[in-house]
Amino acid sequence: MGEARYLTAQRAAEALGVSLATLYAYVSRGMIRSEAAGGRSRRYRAEDVLRLKGRKERRRDPEAVVEGALRWGTPVMESAITLVTDGGLYYRGRDVVGLSVESTVEEVAALIWTGDLARAAELFPPEVPRLPPRIRAALGGNLPLVKVFQVLLPLSEAGDPAAYDLRPGAVSRAGARILRLMAGVVSGEAAPGLAETLRRGWCPQEAGAGALLSSALILCADHELPVSTFAARCVASSEATPYAVVVAGLAAMGGVKHGGQIELVEAFLREVEAAGDVRGVISARLRRGEGIPGFGHSLYPGGDPRGAELLRATVTAYPNSSTVALSAEVAGETLELIGERPTVDFGLVTLARTLGLPAGGAVALFALGRTVGWIGHAIEQYRSGSLIRPRARYVGEQPEG
Repeated sequence: MGEARYLTAQRAAEALGVSLATLYAYVSRGMIRSEAAGGRSRRYRAEDVLRLKGRKERRRDPEAVVEGALRWGTPVMESAITLVTDGGLYYRGRDVVGLSVESTVEEVAALIWTGDLARAAELFPPEVPRLPPRIRAALGGNLPLVKVFQVLLPLSEAGDPAAYDLRPGAVSRAGARILRLMAGVVSGEAAPGLAETLRRGWCPQEAGAGALLSSALILCADHELPVSTFAARCVASSEATPYAVVVAGLAAMGGVKHGGQIELVEAFLREVEAAGDVRGVISARLRRGEGIPGFGHSLYPGGDPRGAELLRATVTAYPNSSTVALSAEVAGETLELIGERPTVDFGLVTLARTLGLPAGGAVALFALGRTVGWIGHAIEQYRSGSLIRPRARYVGEQPEG
């Protein structure tokens, strides 16, 4: 994962504000991991140093740390699911880009939920769950795809008594049922695999689309603690069912600062397409102070690896696509003008336009993928047995008298 993950003894001690002797004591107590770095020198895990530094800061000034943590700051809770680094993303220590190429979404779900890819067949048996007619009737009309999920899940929960079993194995099985119901209802098809279910319903003539859809679901599965995942964990901490957890995640994802960014990218690309002048549209948006949706990510100074991989995979599968050509031109002009690279949102929209997915397909794909992560975080939260209940610092009028 690269040298950026490690610090020298001197830098680690300086970061913690301690002597080298104290640093070595932390290592001997298992608080910081180290390994040989050639000769007699050793290197120290940066993530352990940062975690320990954060704990010390919380003890010194807990209010200031929490306030900053809620705004892209210090981690506010522990999780063993996802690691985000400056240039990479890892699920349980496995490179996500590699997983998106080599694994199925069911295998990645098993990895996130249980730590074992090989349990996918156990969690996703060949029998596909069917929607009761009464639920299918309630989903009629022209609801946006993500709204369909928000109607589907409470109705399905009511008919699933096993939903209230919050043991890890039971939640994993419920997660598999939830994902299959969601994929089946938006695609109108039923197949053993999630990606194949979507392919049959959304782009049946594109035999190779299943691999692309699978990659997208995997790349979207988790991303540490964005607002939707934090909301999902809060709901799980109350010991609500996995269905309620996913509904909470969907509600938060619908905001313009989260999943709504995908719709902004779609509108931006339509604007570029209509104008026929990529640089002109980008320049005009910059003059108006609007920014370029789908470019630049606070956690990835060198570029979002998920966006890069989605574009690479789409270009590889459809090198002659006019949509791919347009996206490549937009990405090139944006990099030249403002130095920013595509995010996962831009990659999802490019994929959806290339495959001709239905309206709302890119957002639905993101929601389906992220459901895998929400279930994983629910399992962690149920295991902890703790209620997420932060305190508010009162700044209003004081009581009289």
